[in-house]
Amino acid sequence: MKKILFIFLMTVLTSANSVAQEKLTWHTDMNKAFEIASKENKILLLFFTGSDWCGWCIRLQNEVLKTSDFEKWAKDNVVLVELDFPRKTQQEATIKSQNSQMQKMFQVRGYPTVYFAKPEKTAEGKKNLNTLGSTGYVRGGAEKWLEVANNIVKNN
Repeated sequence: MKKILFIFLMTVLTSANSVAQEKLTWHTDMNKAFEIASKENKILLLFFTGSDWCGWCIRLQNEVLKTSDFEKWAKDNVVLVELDFPRKTQQEATIKSQNSQMQKMFQVRGYPTVYFAKPEKTAEGKKNLNTLGSTGYVRGGAEKWLEVANNIVKNN
């Protein structure tokens, strides 16, 4: 009986560990995310957020971006990039500058804003982002938000 209990316990711990290892990676370095998306032939999901002050951003995180439905969808479809504009949390100067550049490039005027973009390299080796569409907070949780996201992603 002790052997069975031990084996059961080890199985549970091993599967819990593998689930924990499968958590999503939110990149903060656009260059790295661009390279990964290009290599894996995936779309970039660019999440413009005010993580420590924006109520709608926090709602989007809790109702969609931290759900298992979103995790499953994201692993198959996108490379995640968080472009954060916190008020209380300190950021590295390079990240702050990069996020500001991206905000200007995509003309983001409010938070949360989520852009979907396909990474492309030109013949000269320059990097381009082909914008597919954008969304923000969508009422109805992960299911409704993913409907909107799928409509944008499928049209690429």
